[in-house]
This record gives sequence, C-alpha cells and structure tokens, in this order.
Amino acid sequence: MRMEVEGGRVETSGLSAVRTNRARLLQLRWVSLAAMAAMSFVVFPWLVPAQPLAPLAGVTFALLAVNLALLADVARWLVGRWGAFLQLTVDLVAWGAFLYFTGGVANPAISLLLPVVAIGASILPATQGWALAVLAVGVYSFLWRFHEPVRLTDSGLAMQWHLAGMWISFVFAAVTVVWFIARLNAELARREAELAEANAARARDAYVVGLGKLAAGAAHRLGTPLGTMRILAGELARRTDLDAEVRDDLELVREQVDHCRDILNSLTREAGQQRAEGGGAVEVRVWVDQVAARWRQLRPGVAVQVQGEGGSIVADASLGEALHNLIDNAANANQHMCATAGAVVAADVAGAIEVSITVSAGLVCIEVADRGPGLSAARIDAARRAPLGAHAQGMGVGLMLAHAAVEHHGGRLEFRPRPGGGTIARLMIPSQAAVQ
Repeated sequence: MRMEVEGGRVETSGLSAVRTNRARLLQLRWVSLAAMAAMSFVVFPWLVPAQPLAPLAGVTFALLAVNLALLADVARWLVGRWGAFLQLTVDLVAWGAFLYFTGGVANPAISLLLPVVAIGASILPATQGWALAVLAVGVYSFLWRFHEPVRLTDSGLAMQWHLAGMWISFVFAAVTVVWFIARLNAELARREAELAEANAARARDAYVVGLGKLAAGAAHRLGTPLGTMRILAGELARRTDLDAEVRDDLELVREQVDHCRDILNSLTREAGQQRAEGGGAVEVRVWVDQVAARWRQLRPGVAVQVQGEGGSIVADASLGEALHNLIDNAANANQHMCATAGAVVAADVAGAIEVSITVSAGLVCIEVADRGPGLSAARIDAARRAPLGAHAQGMGVGLMLAHAAVEHHGGRLEFRPRPGGGTIARLMIPSQAAVQ
C-alpha cells in the first residue's frame, strides 16, 4: 500500500485500490452470469418454449468470455477507477442486451440494473457514479420503447409469474448489494486499521529520530558536569575525617559517574553501528547475560536471574537497550510494590528480576517477570502509539523505544499478567535459523 506524507497528513492510494478491486468486481459478474444462465437455460425454456434462445445464449456466452478474459489477466489495463467504470459499463450493456431479447421493461429482471448502479456509486467517484446512473436510465428508456416481446404459454398466469419474478429479482438485487458492500466495508476497515498502524509507526519513528538528536546533544553537554562530579568525589574521598560508610558511598558515586561517562561515550559508537539487517548473529543466552551484567552495574543492589537457553538472533544496540529498559522497568515495579506493601512483606516482594529464555516456532522468547502492580492495557497502548504522552512515573518513552526496536527486528513485544501478581514482558524475536 503506497503512502505519501504531505503537511503531516498521510495520503494513500491503497483504499482506492480496495474499492475498485478487479477480483471483487469479477465475482459480481459471475453472479450476474449465473442469473443470466438460469433465465436463458431454465426459466425461459420452461415458461416460454417458443422464445428464441440463441440471442440469450449469445449474450450469456459473451459475458462468460469477458469473465474468462479478465480471469486470465488479458485486460491488465482494466484497473483503478476507470477500469472499474468500464467493467460496470460492460455489465449494464450486457444486461441491456439480454433484456432486449426478453421483454424489455416488462421483464421483472429489469430491476437487476439497480445493483450495478448502487455498487458503482459506492466504489466510484461522483462523476463516474452519475455517468453510470445516466447510462442505466438510458438503457431503461431504450428498453421501454425497443424490445422483443415475450408471450407466455399460459397467458392467464402472466401477472402471477410477473409478480413472482419481481419478488425474485428484488431478493436477488438486495442480497447482491448487501453481500458486495459488506465485503467491501470489511476490507476497507482492515486497510484503514493498517493505515492507522502505519501512521503510528511513522510518528513513533520520527519521535525516535528526535530523541536521537537530543541524546547526541546531551552526550556532548553532560561530559563536563560528570567530569566535575568525579573530581569532587575524588577530593572528598581523600579527606581523613570521613566515616567508612561515607567513603563507601563516595566510591559508589564515583563508580556510577564512570558508568554514566561510559554510556555517553558509547552513544557515538552505537550511533554508527550497523542496523540489525546488516549485523551478525549472537547467542541469545550470552547476549542476555551481557545486557543483565551491564544493568547490574547501574543497579548493583538488585539481582537478575537468567534461566533457559536459546538459539541465536540478530541484535544491535537498540535491541539491547529494549531489554535493558524492560529489566529496569521490572526493577522499578518491584521497588514500587515494596514501598506500598510495607516492611513486613518487603522481603517477599523485592525478589530478583526473573528473565527466562525459550525457543518455539522459529521465535526466541525472552520473558522479564516482576511482582509489581501491573500495567494497564491503556498505558501500554499509549506508550506504543502515542510516545509524546509519556507518564511521569516512567515507563513511557522506555516502552515506546522498546516497541520500536523489537518491531524493527521483525519481532513483537507483549505484556500479560503474571499469576500471583505482577507483569510478564514477553519479547519475541525471529531466531537466526528461521531467518535463514
């Protein structure tokens, strides 16, 4: 589905292609052909044996030839709105010729011109829709004056058969219109959902690019204050009047400052790293252990337990940051639960972050489980679709970046409640074996 962006608005030719889909119009013509064949070879030989069948068979087989030609993709140029208009015009002309040999306006099947007009009005622009209506009115007017009369064998039952034919034609027309438009609306709804998803992804990608620019500027500006903090921490550590506990805290501050500087220095390297489609495969367990070890350096007071083995995946720095954010969110959730639960149950709530690895159906599944209060569906959806609405409590931008990184690697990120309380974040990435 082709999309173009102009002035922040996304335009698409995909929805127009759905409306004028040639295969769906061909299905409509098969329905018309079935109705013609039934009248040509069943109804008229039964009710009007003296009526010449050659003209009826000729029109029926002519429409059959058109259908087969379209099915064989002979008329490839019959696409788009004008292609649909020409196809519906062929239908009107075919019905006009058929009705000419079967009584004209006296034939109850004259109402079958209306489904063609109704469908044309629903899928074509106004100009072409009106043109189709004018053509239908012209065919009707022509048949009013010019047609081959039909004389039933039992003239006494003529009105009864006419009324029965009107009922059958009405039912056939109503069912055809509803069937066609219902399927069309279902397909349009599906395409519109895809378009909305594409718009959300485009907005999210633009937001990620903006964050990248801000990160580059922040990395440049934060280097000086971090250096100053490290110098001050070193000078304070040289004081002889400090307690051992304070010295330990200062050492921890220096370590965290060093970690911050390492992260800032890595931004430049990671910005030039190849994207996932050009990267190499990594062993999942080794990769997860590396991400967990890097996270432990920033949160040394929280344990991370990694279980299971996996195959290999293609991962770049953005995917590592996604897993890093999920682990960090799980730790924050546990910490929040500890603060609300109280000291009595804090030991049970503040368990280690559990990370498990499994492989199934060509996907590597990495689950990060916590015992926090859980995430609402609205909050998860907001982080995925509306990154500008990040929550003050966190887990807004981080989740948005995680979604973007995982989807870029052809995977998906899901959340589900954890039995006993908490949340399980499930990161699913195609395994390298499945990709190959």
